[in-house]
Amino acid sequence: MSDEHHQESATGEDAQRRQRIAKVEAMRVRGAEPYPVRFSPDATAADLLREHGDLAPGTETGHSVSVAGRLVGLRDIGKLIFAVIQDGSGRIQLFVDRSVLGDEFDAFADLDLGDWAGASGEVITTRRGELSVRVESFALLAKSLRPLPEKWHGLQDQETRFRRRYLDLVANEESRRVFAARAVMIRSLRDSFTARGFVEVETPMLQSQPGGALARPFVTHYNALDRDMYLRVAPELYLKRLVVGGMERVFELNRNFRNEGLSTRHSPEFTMLEAYQAFADYYDVMELTEEVIAAAATAVHGSTAFTYQDRRIDLAPPWRRIPVAAAIEEATGTEMTPDMAPEELAVRAHRLDVVADPAWGPGKIIIEVFEHRVEPDLWDPTLIIDYPREVSPLARTHRSNPLLAERFEVFAGGWELGNAFSELNDPFEQRRRFEEQANARDRGDEEAHRIDDDYLLALEYGLPPTGGLGIGVDRLAMLLTDTTTIREVILFPHLRVE
Repeated sequence: MSDEHHQESATGEDAQRRQRIAKVEAMRVRGAEPYPVRFSPDATAADLLREHGDLAPGTETGHSVSVAGRLVGLRDIGKLIFAVIQDGSGRIQLFVDRSVLGDEFDAFADLDLGDWAGASGEVITTRRGELSVRVESFALLAKSLRPLPEKWHGLQDQETRFRRRYLDLVANEESRRVFAARAVMIRSLRDSFTARGFVEVETPMLQSQPGGALARPFVTHYNALDRDMYLRVAPELYLKRLVVGGMERVFELNRNFRNEGLSTRHSPEFTMLEAYQAFADYYDVMELTEEVIAAAATAVHGSTAFTYQDRRIDLAPPWRRIPVAAAIEEATGTEMTPDMAPEELAVRAHRLDVVADPAWGPGKIIIEVFEHRVEPDLWDPTLIIDYPREVSPLARTHRSNPLLAERFEVFAGGWELGNAFSELNDPFEQRRRFEEQANARDRGDEEAHRIDDDYLLALEYGLPPTGGLGIGVDRLAMLLTDTTTIREVILFPHLRVE
């Protein structure tokens, strides 16, 4: 949009706003209330379509309803007005006849697009067969002081859509579809875990010690305690404390905060589902992961198979399982294993256009190569298993290879959807791992894990064999709604200053 066009548009909007404010003032002079306290609709657009969608043209049902919504269409042809209101389920046509509405007809004609209105009357079909409510009475429920975007052709500017989500939801049916599907997906995830005996819990979002993930935290100050606190980077260590306490199956749908960059796949504030199951290992969690994600796909699409970015994906179990090292060798022809010297791994990484930091250990180099050269091509659902132990400080050492951890990550559509492992429950080994992470922090790694003495104390009371899982809810929503940026599935995403 040119600056000149933008200025003309802004000027036009200002004029409309002044006109609408004048209408509000005139109503108040007459003793009318432009923002009444309540209205009681008894039918929705979906109700009317379901109950009366097959009526013949020109039908009068004798059935009276009250409906309410935002005015999104208005066509005045003299003694008749055809209006459209939009509620949470769809759109309803209002048939406004001067001979029926009488003295209130002119007041209805004075409504503007964007106003919230309620109307009561008989359900009919017009001569052209349009299902309608013939208005016998109406009420302005909230005056919109600003016009809807682009004269109701839809809000197209992406930046404005994200900054003013309320307008995006009014103007764009696709946005409403995405968030309705996200709600269905979350309900399915919750139902899947509840049906398997998991108890939904809540753990602190404000923590004295950040932990549970390799991430940089947000810091705030707790005035009453006069100490710095941290927004949660993950609920993991608290959830495992609950397993120590005897809550053998727990899960949490939670908000996490990581003080990191913005991208199409990353948001500093995001939603995770984390679950922990006593007496299980990562093989049990693999099956659990496949089942609950497949169920979520079915809830949204009616099938485990659907199209993402014009390519078919089928989330029906079982999924392919392949170790990290094997996946790298398969994709690049290069062998990379944690028992190799860091110098040799760095040379091999360089040949694959990945530059290794001299401070990185073998595991870190391997994962950087995997993320750059393998992950983007993991389209079909895949479980990448057996990560280097070095980059898995909370996972149990692999039962067959001490340089690996019993950890897997979930991939589909070219990115990671989840992370899971057989949990490390040896307090001695966990302390040693924390100390390794502390050394990494001393060398400048701001994402390295801190030593959590209270969690170590909890482990000394005994954490049974446990399998844990984290699913990225926002990313799964992206996959299931065919969107390519995480901002499309977060109602109010974080944005740079305008």
